[in-house]
Amino acid sequence: MAARVLSACVRRLPAAFAPLPRVPTLALARPLSTALCPVGTRRRAGATQPASPFAQVPGSVTQLCRQYSDLPPLTLEGIKDRVLYVLKLYDKIDPEKLSVNSHFMKDLGLDSLDQVEIIMAMEDEFGFEIPDIDAEKLMCPQEIVDYIADKKDVYE
Repeated sequence: MAARVLSACVRRLPAAFAPLPRVPTLALARPLSTALCPVGTRRRAGATQPASPFAQVPGSVTQLCRQYSDLPPLTLEGIKDRVLYVLKLYDKIDPEKLSVNSHFMKDLGLDSLDQVEIIMAMEDEFGFEIPDIDAEKLMCPQEIVDYIADKKDVYE
C-alpha cells in the first residue's frame, strides 16, 4: 500500500512543479485596496515620458508602491488648543469659565466621574492610554497639556 502511494506521488511530482499559465489580464488589474505610485513620480532611464504606474520588471511581475505619511509634529500650542477644544465640547463645562488653569472640581464644579470622562476623551483625542495613577493627578487643562507634551516628547 505504501509503495503505491509513494509511486503515485513520484509520478505527480513533475506536474507539481510545472509553470503556471500566464494570465495577461492579471497584470492590468488594479487592486482597489492598494494605492499605486503616481504616474509622474518615476521616469524610465533614458526616457522623456513618465513611467507607467506599474514598475516594469522582466517577466510578469507587478510592483506596487504605497505612500505613507506621518502626522504633523505636535507643538505645545497645538496640544493646548486640542485640549481646550475637547473640554469646550464637554456638556458639563461652561466654555466661558474655562481657562488653561481652571481646576476641574474647584472652578468648574465637576466631580471625579466627570474627570474620568475628560481623561477618556483626551485618550481618544491623542491616541494613547493614560494610566489611572497618572490620570488621578490631572486636575486642570494645563496639567493635561504638560502630561501629553511629556509623553509625546514635545518641547519648545
